[in-house]
Amino acid sequence: MLRRFLESSVLFIHVIRWFFIATAVGIIVGLSSTAFLLALDGAVALAAQWNWYWLLLPVGLVASTYLVRWFAPDAEGHGTEKVIEAVHRKSGRIRFMVVPVKALATIITVALGGAAGKEGPAAQIGAGLASKLADILHFSDDERKKIVMCGISAGFAVVFGTPIAGAIFGVEVLFVGAIVYDVLFPSFVAGIVAFATAHWMGLTYPHAFQQFTVAIEPLLMVEVLAAGIFFGLLALLFIESMRLARKVVQRLEWSPLVTALTGGVLLVGLAALLGRQYLGLGIEEANAVVRGGEASPLAPFLKMVFTSITLNFGGSGGTLSPIFYIGATGGKLFASILNLDQSLFAAIGMVALLAGATNTPISASIMAVELFGPQIVPYAALASVVAYLMSGHRSIYPSQVLAIIKSPALRMETGKQLQDIIEPVHFQHAQADQYSSLLIKGSATAIRKIRGSIRRRRHLPAQVEKPPDRGL
Repeated sequence: MLRRFLESSVLFIHVIRWFFIATAVGIIVGLSSTAFLLALDGAVALAAQWNWYWLLLPVGLVASTYLVRWFAPDAEGHGTEKVIEAVHRKSGRIRFMVVPVKALATIITVALGGAAGKEGPAAQIGAGLASKLADILHFSDDERKKIVMCGISAGFAVVFGTPIAGAIFGVEVLFVGAIVYDVLFPSFVAGIVAFATAHWMGLTYPHAFQQFTVAIEPLLMVEVLAAGIFFGLLALLFIESMRLARKVVQRLEWSPLVTALTGGVLLVGLAALLGRQYLGLGIEEANAVVRGGEASPLAPFLKMVFTSITLNFGGSGGTLSPIFYIGATGGKLFASILNLDQSLFAAIGMVALLAGATNTPISASIMAVELFGPQIVPYAALASVVAYLMSGHRSIYPSQVLAIIKSPALRMETGKQLQDIIEPVHFQHAQADQYSSLLIKGSATAIRKIRGSIRRRRHLPAQVEKPPDRGL
């Protein structure tokens, strides 16, 4: 009895201690992230007063590259990736100089039209300030990692106005297939406090998304399953486009400033040729698509190109805002092909592509609740999990550590960062052969059923082949 009482006493002290630590992180990150977002909005509005502001993109990428290269090299890239790397390789140590440099470089990039997001910088700013707090409090390496995860959660919660999804994202994004449960409580506190702090400071979210009312229908579940496969492959395509752009830059071996200038010129040329709608954050455009707006069938693929160039040729920013745009326009494309509800599948696409590209199906499913209402959750969760599986053992964050293998038919080495896994995927022959046999036997039946359901949805009679007339 005494042991149980002592155990509860220790846990009580632990809860109280981390409540105050996480509250402090939430307030600090809430204040700093709100200041960053307000400054970013002001810079975007200021630049937009000149219709040809995007012509300055080469200057913007060069300026961003100069700031990062000469003042804080750790601020390079899209933010969240560097934080994950710091947790796994540096015990969460992040130089304080990263915070102002990342903020300023991102403001320059996005304000002048760079196709990047704002969640990565917010997460890196939050994690950097949390790491500094850990220095001040003389935390151990394990405690530093925890407080940095709280910074990720708080930054994510403030950017999108989703405190619960933000809390889960911070403990889910570090590993593929695992959640860091011992940081769950402080992450929840940090995310909620940061969101409340941002709300108290007057931060608003103009991207208030449509709330959906959807009934549970068996046919719709099948359609969402197919959509999840599509979104997983789309996420894989985005991951590979980012990797390809990074390899191109590495092979060119140009100086960073020349690379940035070239990337800016490429973006200006593509924008002049294809349109400016693929520049910038893309959040408002994604919201418009969810509400029934128009988008080109090529929109998700062109956004991939613009984002890959921006973030690999010297620009600074995150990837989740472009992911939302790609997911929304990809969902619209999928629904238009199959004559389905385009708004519904655009909304599902936003969270499903997030799950597939970042290996975070739980936080993506919770985000669906916070953005689109509870009734969409069964479908959004199904699509998110399927997209997570279909994207394979790849990620927009190559510093993630592989904790589990997504199928028992595959064999890979776990416990390593994805970027360090060099060996190819191996197949467990017995199980792989069994799955292949099931796939071959069931594919014809599945295709016939899908075609029949599509015809019924389109109110078209199914064509019945008549036997040939053999004569007498």
